[in-house]
Amino acid sequence: MSLAQVHHISAAPGDEEAAGRFIAVGPGVSAALLAELEPLIGYALPDGASHRPADAELRSLPQAFTYAVLSDGSRVVGRTAPARGDGTAPVRFHTHAVHLPPGVPLPGDRLPVEAWRSPHWVSATPVGGGALSDPLGLLPPGPAPVREGLDDFAVSRGPWLAAVLADLRRASEEEAPAGGPVVLVERQSADVARWLGLAAVTLPRGSVERLTFTTYTRRPGSSALRVVGAPPEDAAAAREAGLRVHVCADRPPVDGTADAWARTAARVWRSRAPELFEEARGLPGDPFAAGPLAVIALCSGVALGPEERAAAAGWAAERPYALDAKRTGQLVEALTSPGIDDRTGSEFDAVGRLFGALDGRCPASVTAPLAAMLVTEAVRGGNGSLELPRRDAFVGPEGEAIAGVLGPEILTELESGAGGGRPVARTVQLLRVARLLGVNGMEVLPEVVARLARTILTEADGSEGTPAFAPALLELLDEQFDVRTALLGALDRIAPEDPGAVARFLERVALPFTGTQALPHLRMCAEAPGAMTTLGRDRSAVWHRVLRAAGLSPFAEPLVLRTAVGLVWEDRAPTVEEARLLLEAATSDAHRAAGTWARLVDAALGAPADTEDGTALAHDLLRAFPQEIGGRERAALQLLELCRDLRSGAPEPGWTEQVRTLRDRAAPLEPAIQERAFTALTERLLAPDRPGAELYAFVRSDDADLIAAYDRAARTEPTRTRLRTHPAYAADCFTNWTAHPHAGTAWTTTAAALLDEVLRPAVRGMTAEAVAEVEETVGRTGSSGRANAFRDWNRSRALGRLGRRIAGRVRRG
Repeated sequence: MSLAQVHHISAAPGDEEAAGRFIAVGPGVSAALLAELEPLIGYALPDGASHRPADAELRSLPQAFTYAVLSDGSRVVGRTAPARGDGTAPVRFHTHAVHLPPGVPLPGDRLPVEAWRSPHWVSATPVGGGALSDPLGLLPPGPAPVREGLDDFAVSRGPWLAAVLADLRRASEEEAPAGGPVVLVERQSADVARWLGLAAVTLPRGSVERLTFTTYTRRPGSSALRVVGAPPEDAAAAREAGLRVHVCADRPPVDGTADAWARTAARVWRSRAPELFEEARGLPGDPFAAGPLAVIALCSGVALGPEERAAAAGWAAERPYALDAKRTGQLVEALTSPGIDDRTGSEFDAVGRLFGALDGRCPASVTAPLAAMLVTEAVRGGNGSLELPRRDAFVGPEGEAIAGVLGPEILTELESGAGGGRPVARTVQLLRVARLLGVNGMEVLPEVVARLARTILTEADGSEGTPAFAPALLELLDEQFDVRTALLGALDRIAPEDPGAVARFLERVALPFTGTQALPHLRMCAEAPGAMTTLGRDRSAVWHRVLRAAGLSPFAEPLVLRTAVGLVWEDRAPTVEEARLLLEAATSDAHRAAGTWARLVDAALGAPADTEDGTALAHDLLRAFPQEIGGRERAALQLLELCRDLRSGAPEPGWTEQVRTLRDRAAPLEPAIQERAFTALTERLLAPDRPGAELYAFVRSDDADLIAAYDRAARTEPTRTRLRTHPAYAADCFTNWTAHPHAGTAWTTTAAALLDEVLRPAVRGMTAEAVAEVEETVGRTGSSGRANAFRDWNRSRALGRLGRRIAGRVRRG
């Protein structure tokens, strides 16, 4: 069918009163469509262009080649070019356009951009009804009109290729992206057309047909098209308008694009291989995924970056059936090329997935290079996340060759003294690769596993949740029986030293120790969390349950005592009751061998002052561990034992001196022990049957802390009650509190206060007969002079009160 053509002549530059007009309009183009078309073909001169240009200057002015979709679904392809006008208008801008009704393709099913080099565009309206040229129907056959010179252009625009292609892809989506058109800034409008030619070859046909454009405009911000060309002087204004601007006539951009497909397409163009785009479109998958194009590019020898190679390997791993044997071999050869030195972890991961997909599907000769690449990276690159090949991937000469190269490196690193700082994942990876390659490492295994066991606990305690190395470690233990046996044994030996860390690790990583190995400590560590959950705060019951899980008696294996105590009490001391239970549950020899006797000592020393069993525990510990307990702890326990004797009433003579000496030896003494010792001593000194020599030694010591404790004990309610109800006891206290007038300041001050504040109120509350008994007892046990002293002391206070009452009455009268 014959397509309608439109000719339009614009106003002359600078003639603001004149208007453009349509000179010739073909059938079927309505006035409404013409009104819609006119803004799309408007033309403005570049800055600096003359309004009366010479012929050469006129030919150099930009041409606007436009493809637009109108509101009724019809399309327009046209060219606007400067042309020589008449005398009053030396320059006119002539538009020659072809209208395509909705649903009608271009002749020959060509793409719009293919017409930009058509020789049949005209710059003047045919006169006298002459035959109209057909710029679309007379295109030369084949792709030459659009592809001629594109390779050279693409290479010249290499720094901008990826970013521009990424934006052109987004601009060709079904829903036009928000934000206005993509702006291509070039000095020549023909170069904008060449960009559109690159897009026509690179993008799928449907995307290209949606890509409306013009190669030249001075108003990019107001354009409704998806891609526009603009001169350099309009770049800044386009940026300020928020448009995506690519200044291809300036310095190359510094930042690249994150679009892997666009980067791959750019490399294909720079390699002058545009035919690969059509090949890639024959592969399954998203047309704008990097994988298919990267696969075709690699198979054709195009060098790609690590992200693009990873995309190719990942795509092929998901669709191993999509490539024939030839292309599969080419892809493997490209991915494993020895000349590549920029591989990344994500690329190795993708190659690992590809190997897994091809293994068993392809001959070993095809997959062997992938397997060798993976294990080489695992050893030399330290990539602990790789999925390693199966062991039979290295059977044959390929396996022997790689084992001969990597085996010595693996053994050297495993033997190195830096293993203490080697991450768990690294050691696990080396051990797994050694097994894959058949490397014999039995000589170094015990030392390697011993270091590995300690590193496992350190890393696990420093992380939350399941450690990252856990899956690989469990695979290692499942694969290698000798490593599993050695590692479980090493952890079992470590457990008594730090059972809490081992228990926390086993709670997060379920190690397989259900076999024939005894492993008593590991079994206890595995039992502890459940026992604590079930039994709650009953630590004695938890301890019994954990100890039973060992399957061994503490008499046969004393170290299970240490593990059980460490699990239940961790860094806390047992209570006195719990400590007595522990002491009775095993012999002193077992506690001595396990080192748990120190926990029992801590229990005794940390007991509250009002715990009666603490002194009995101290007595038992001093007899059970006479050689082990020494220094400050021994003195503190002896002080507790002395408290026990003071309470029982049968201490060795010299109590005060013993208390003071042991207190000094036990410094810094626990406050509760000091309180208990001072209380026991002072209560004994306040007892009616205490020896006088002990009280004398106490008074003469002038120990301020001890005397203060005596003062507190004398003021307690039991002592006050005894003073009120036992005249003989009151007489004894009066005698003692007045018998040492020349003692130190601490005693004399305290004794005077006790006489006045404790004994006097007690005597005042007695009957006359009881007071007389006190006086008689003081005289009988002391002397007549002391009896007189008591009468004077008692009378002086009473007279003092009587005198104050009389004086008060006189003042009131």
